[in-house]
Amino acid sequence: MQDITIPGHIFDDMIAYCREGYPNEVCGILGGRGNSVSGIWKMRNVEASPVSFLMDPKQQFQTMKSLRNEGLSMVALFHSHPDSAAYPSTRDVALAFYDDAAHIIVSLVGEEPQARAFFIINGTVEEIKMNIVLSDRAA
Repeated sequence: MQDITIPGHIFDDMIAYCREGYPNEVCGILGGRGNSVSGIWKMRNVEASPVSFLMDPKQQFQTMKSLRNEGLSMVALFHSHPDSAAYPSTRDVALAFYDDAAHIIVSLVGEEPQARAFFIINGTVEEIKMNIVLSDRAA
């Protein structure tokens, strides 16, 4: 997978969730098929920390089960960096256990949040493109 496609309303929901959680990191899962996202599952950060996150294990298990039951997979994991750049920290790299899912980091530094996507495999970080698809539905 060289890129990831996210509907605009899901991307906006992810950004809003990251802002709501400030000053702590927030986290979640984007599910779908292939490299296309079709849903967002917001997770509770059990660490409640501004510098790290740990998804609620029970909530994560239930989400993975729901994805499987719906014929979907985890396309990406996301989390926020309230006060640092949208780039994986040393801890993010060390704890990147899902080689087949993208890792999206939303930085809340500055006027507007910045989101970037990466593959993190065996300690190697590779940025990938995010395609944000605007809805063609009338507002």
